[in-house]
Amino acid sequence: FLNPSLSIRFASPTKSSNFEGHCFKSSPKHRPLFSSPPLEISGGGQDEGNDEESECDLVVVGCGVLGTSLCRQLVQNIQTQQQFLNIQSVVGVTGTTNNHASILESVQNTDQSSSSVAQQPSFCVKTYDEVISEKRTYKNVVFCAPPSKFDNYAEALENVMDDLWDQNAGGVFAFTSSGGVYEGKDGETVNENFPTIDPEKNPRQGRIVYAERTCIAKKGTVLRLAGLYTLDRGAHNYWLTSGKTVQGRPSAFVNLLSYDDAASACIAALVAAGRGVAVRGKTYLISDGNPTTREGICQSALKSKQYGDGKYTMPSFENDGPLGKIYDGSFSNTELKWTPTYESFDKFMTSH
Repeated sequence: FLNPSLSIRFASPTKSSNFEGHCFKSSPKHRPLFSSPPLEISGGGQDEGNDEESECDLVVVGCGVLGTSLCRQLVQNIQTQQQFLNIQSVVGVTGTTNNHASILESVQNTDQSSSSVAQQPSFCVKTYDEVISEKRTYKNVVFCAPPSKFDNYAEALENVMDDLWDQNAGGVFAFTSSGGVYEGKDGETVNENFPTIDPEKNPRQGRIVYAERTCIAKKGTVLRLAGLYTLDRGAHNYWLTSGKTVQGRPSAFVNLLSYDDAASACIAALVAAGRGVAVRGKTYLISDGNPTTREGICQSALKSKQYGDGKYTMPSFENDGPLGKIYDGSFSNTELKWTPTYESFDKFMTSH
């Protein structure tokens, strides 16, 4: 039902479109290609200004919070690169140049020694238009872009696979999906093989189900992520700061994962492929392995310096709604040889 000849498109009444940071939005005027040069930091002994001749073998499409964390870890984790990936260059992809400077600053580590920096893969951030106009393909592609603002999420993913991924280079196309696709809601334990929702009955999550099916059909790798958070991003922030009653029962299960751990799981999939693990066409379930509850989330957040010490109080909750589900990602953890840095949301909050 998809047309692979179509270019990637976003929800807009106009033909032009772009995405800024981690969410896509349309603009009334189309920015000309290469209106400004891509920003770049150089490593791996490559000269500045030689981007077009460098071996760009990994691209991260959707360089928001998750994508930027992924780029930062790819560039700075020298040991991982040398042992398994041997990536020479990383390209972060956005829709406009608006956030390029902040992305570059986040990825670049000024605290490292010059010798460490020299061993790093080079990094540059470009717009999607720029990357597509180069008509190049990449050994590894990670698709972190969210479904919001897409006319057709599955079609957009397929176009990226067709246009940017070299399926014959032995790499990986990884799609960061969501555990929200699971059918379970009555306290069941779900794993990688548990049934997903009917996309026709649940169009909102159905967009992700269709994108997963497209990815798997074209031999990509799906990473279903638990609820993502940072210190100031996530359900906890809204629940504690909004002053509103939290929708849903306080005892309902919630599965969580820090943004940085989600990024490290993406790298684990790339590394696993480098070790010879057959990750293509597979679905993995990624969480911290310690499900909590809505009430538990608020209790943990109130232990942090940002929300505790009387700054905020426990919100009120509704007393009805689904019981949630419990993620069992033990198979994924074992096959990818991955463990989270933060073993629980509570551990994260008590350390901040």
